[in-house]
Amino acid sequence: MEMISVAECAARWGVAERTVRNYCAKDKIPGAVLKGKTWWIPEDAERPARANARDALPRTLLERLRVEKQQRMRGGIYHKVQVDMTYNSNHIEGSRLTHEQTRLIFETNTIGMEGEAVNVDDVVETANHFRCIDLVIENAARPLSEAFIKVLHKTLKNGTSDSRLGWFAVGAYKKLANEVGGQETTAPKKVAAAMGKLIADYNKTPDKTLDELLDFHVAFERIHPFQDGNGRIGRLILFKECLRCGIVPFIIDDRHKAFYYRGLKEWPKTPGYLRDTCLLMQDDFKAALQYFGIEV
Repeated sequence: MEMISVAECAARWGVAERTVRNYCAKDKIPGAVLKGKTWWIPEDAERPARANARDALPRTLLERLRVEKQQRMRGGIYHKVQVDMTYNSNHIEGSRLTHEQTRLIFETNTIGMEGEAVNVDDVVETANHFRCIDLVIENAARPLSEAFIKVLHKTLKNGTSDSRLGWFAVGAYKKLANEVGGQETTAPKKVAAAMGKLIADYNKTPDKTLDELLDFHVAFERIHPFQDGNGRIGRLILFKECLRCGIVPFIIDDRHKAFYYRGLKEWPKTPGYLRDTCLLMQDDFKAALQYFGIEV
């Protein structure tokens, strides 16, 4: 068999000689032989296929999120989750930042605006929500705890105007009674006991169904343990627990918030309202997973 030098092979393939030597050292060129300190390559050898960075990524969602987060990759599922979940969850709670402005804050730490006033808290909470999602990804495999939930709240509300109010407890349970949708919630003095029981009961069984996650979500929102931010914290917990339990997660779209709120109100009398809304959002997320080549 006719053999050629590294230099000749590199010229034929249009690559650096160092690249050819690396192929040989990693046994990627069948028939290549090392004579002394020199590699010789079969004349008819074909260049090894280049590894595609995306093909080399993990195919499971949690591992993909962790890798893309660590590598600060743009345009992947981590990027999409950060922007879409932050925009929609904040918008449900009244933020006026656009999806484009949310994306800019995530990508460039700047905000685009022309002749409009922007609420500083909207910007701060957007940046904070990005960090909350990172915490969810980092702690996804761990059992849910009150301590982690409080860390999420502290992270979300840190540096906001609320955090400068004496009566507003950041990272701690509420001091004053509040309502949600015109309905009473658990009294402040009873929140600690209610949350302790909710978490203890929830953690009795490790594996959960979607309905069990929604049971917890509704119970959490009805307790409404924090002075503000309960909806966003609740949806972050939902996302985390979907990752932990191997359930396809979902992002509640701001366009469907009326159906989401109706579902919360009618559960468990008519569970189909909330379940169907979440399943619809889950279908959207499945489509994204398929696009990015991630196993469902």
